[in-house]
Amino acid sequence: MRLNAFLSSCGVASRRKSETVILEGRVQVNGKIVLAPFFQVDPEKDFVTLDKKILKISEHVYYVINKPVGYVCAVSDKYDPVIIDLIPEYKDRLYPVGRLDRESEGLLILTNDGNFTQSVLHPSKKIFKEYEALLNIPINEKQLERWRKGFEIEEGRCIKPININVMAQEPLNQWVSITIAEGVKREIRLMAKQAGFSVKRLIRRKFGAMKLAKLKSGEFIRLSFSELYSKIFNGGEV
Repeated sequence: MRLNAFLSSCGVASRRKSETVILEGRVQVNGKIVLAPFFQVDPEKDFVTLDKKILKISEHVYYVINKPVGYVCAVSDKYDPVIIDLIPEYKDRLYPVGRLDRESEGLLILTNDGNFTQSVLHPSKKIFKEYEALLNIPINEKQLERWRKGFEIEEGRCIKPININVMAQEPLNQWVSITIAEGVKREIRLMAKQAGFSVKRLIRRKFGAMKLAKLKSGEFIRLSFSELYSKIFNGGEV
């Protein structure tokens, strides 16, 4: 197992953030500092420490939460409350699968399973995310067609939705359903700005085939790996 993946499986941090921990010289394997995130370790035989504390692979846990507005998808933040504060029993061992910005809300997965995180976020899995967005002004069909073609956000780089449609919600012609795949930071807000709109409210409604329907804002449930995997790929409400 790669060292960064091992740290992630121990609940230290995501694989990417575990790389930073390793490069800081805080990790030792069999008594020697290792600075290579991809260094191969045997979880059964090697002795791995972080800041001289022994690391062991944690029990994998999986939570689904309806993220409220005002929370940051991070392990810690100087200025705002973080999403893992809402699950105190595993507060020090969880990290979010993907991101929702501070002002966004809706379906979010929290886990300490780094391999699962990498798997569901990999583009090859084609796990789309569906959002409901309240625009500041009504949108017409011509504007929708323009949006569907995508926008160039920098030279040679474009973003476009998988799909976008007006929803039958009040206020009419202001709520749109948007499905995306890329996961570019603040992608929907960027597209809205390019299209001449701003987003007043943004809710992630689906992650793959799993749909947010029952959980109230701030509520969460714990699922087994098989339950979560089935909901994401086969469908199910939370």
